[in-house]
Amino acid sequence: MADLGIEFGTAICYSGYREGQSPNGVFPSPGDIREDLRILEGQWDYLRLYDSGPHADLVLEAIRAEGFDFQVLLGSDVGAELSNPGCPWGADYRASELLDNRKANDAQIDRMIDLAIEYRDIVCAVSVGNEATVDWTDHLVPVERLISFVRRIRDRVDVPITFCENYVPWVGKLEPLAAELDFLSVHTYPVWEYRRVENGMAYSIENLRHVANHYPDKPVIITEAGWTTNSNGRGIDPHNASEEFQAQYCSDLLEWSHREQVLAFVFEAFDEPWKGSPDPMEPEKHWGIYTVDRTPKLWTQGQFAQTG
Repeated sequence: MADLGIEFGTAICYSGYREGQSPNGVFPSPGDIREDLRILEGQWDYLRLYDSGPHADLVLEAIRAEGFDFQVLLGSDVGAELSNPGCPWGADYRASELLDNRKANDAQIDRMIDLAIEYRDIVCAVSVGNEATVDWTDHLVPVERLISFVRRIRDRVDVPITFCENYVPWVGKLEPLAAELDFLSVHTYPVWEYRRVENGMAYSIENLRHVANHYPDKPVIITEAGWTTNSNGRGIDPHNASEEFQAQYCSDLLEWSHREQVLAFVFEAFDEPWKGSPDPMEPEKHWGIYTVDRTPKLWTQGQFAQTG
């Protein structure tokens, strides 16, 4: 990764949505964003952002204005361009919706290019999507379209390009896309696949090697790995979700990441109440290493005690 201008460091996924906020509604205020970045500064070198909309604008503006020492992996929030009968919660769209999404995706990629140019000193890399090709996704995008996004970006800005996806599609379906990318980004979630924390990191290493061994000449990093601290049983056994398990897995992840010098983004900085179902114990809401009120969870209390 160093030959791409991306040095090793600590990395975390960041979305700043608090109670009553969401990507489709009320965005965090500039003050909210600055508060979050002050919490994370000194702990993390890299932030991963998931879109190139108002939230990304606020984060990048704050980093520059306040002089925060972060590099950013900038994302694009691409919507479904195909219906997907394989999505368990439904992804059947009208033709007009898919056409609207296609236009919105083009605009999102163009906006990401603009931000990567404007903030080239902060944006270390960009991603052309997030979990948009895996079998269960509700925002399925054809591989050829993702390739077209990569080429459009490369024509306009000199920035390393990736795509963030579950480890499974990389070996097979995504080979044509991988050939276009500067590096590959893998998601690994042992707890979603019914693993216990005792062998969670071993399973994540297996996931990464599944991809890395297939592409020996291509850098591969982890852009999502973590452990939820609560569950209502939807997909994750409540007994397999706790702050203690998160602390063990995240400690194992960072120890391995430093030892192997592989960039690994912890998922995620703060709990996000807007995610998933209305059930407050929905596991999607509880991946943060801080609660939604910005209280550090068990692992964070120990890991960053010396820096506050």
